[in-house]
Amino acid sequence: MIDMLIKKIEELQNPTVVGLDPRLNLIPSHIKEEAYNLYGKTPRAAAKAFLQFNKGIIDGICDLIPAVKPQIAMYEQYGAEGIQAYIDTVEYAKGKGLIVIGDIKRSDIASTAEAYADGHIGRVKIEEESYVVYREDTITLNPYLGYDSIEPYLGHCKNYNKGLFILVKTSNPNSGEIQDLNIGGEKLYERVGKMVQQWGEAFIGARGYSSIGAVVGATHPQQAEKLRSIMTSTYFLVPGYGAQGATAEDLKGYFNKDGLGAIINSSRGIIAAYSKAPYKSLYKEEEFSLAARAAVLDMKEDLQKLF
Repeated sequence: MIDMLIKKIEELQNPTVVGLDPRLNLIPSHIKEEAYNLYGKTPRAAAKAFLQFNKGIIDGICDLIPAVKPQIAMYEQYGAEGIQAYIDTVEYAKGKGLIVIGDIKRSDIASTAEAYADGHIGRVKIEEESYVVYREDTITLNPYLGYDSIEPYLGHCKNYNKGLFILVKTSNPNSGEIQDLNIGGEKLYERVGKMVQQWGEAFIGARGYSSIGAVVGATHPQQAEKLRSIMTSTYFLVPGYGAQGATAEDLKGYFNKDGLGAIINSSRGIIAAYSKAPYKSLYKEEEFSLAARAAVLDMKEDLQKLF
């Protein structure tokens, strides 16, 4: 999986991943009204609006970026209809040639982890039949239950050419309450980073990077430099650019000297660009996909200053 991601990054000269994290207050009015007219103000209407919005965003940017990252919680809150919108979004994105990072952040004991792994990156068996359900290329995981909560996913990564991004140092303001704890002379996130690096050694591709990656928030550049030094073959998924305050200048230490090693996520800054300066004055609400495209191009230009 990782070689496929790197190839797309290099072809497009753009290490941007767009977070498909729709909320009703981000959806253009004409899309919401159409859904409400058909289905009432119901979970089904919300799910249908999300899918229509996502398709518009994907159509506007699919030739510019290597990957998208739908956050499952935004869909899951609406029940079965929302989950179907998530599944349909994944399928539509893959149909447009995008790599899909399922932001699911699962963490549980081995037997439950096996069920999550089967559903999201493996196969679900029903008697003698097996089915692909969610179809993501890679997913995010929380490692704080230990290796037995991660192990069930690793076999699927090998068997089905899938990947993982494991939480190491997250972008939220209070991540340090746990992740920065000192344990035996090192920070907990450093210990977890070493573990992720070790878990990924069996999954290193032709370009020298592992399909077992790490989530390292853009709001912690000093910690990222430390992690980069100990996780030399680990690809970083970097949330926190834009809406959470990080800029391109904060991101230099996330990349290796080869210019690879990190993929940078932006969610609201792109999908809601039509409602924010400077794009709000340039595009009508109905042109939300054009605003998203302009935001992606601006982000690409900003990130290219690093190289």
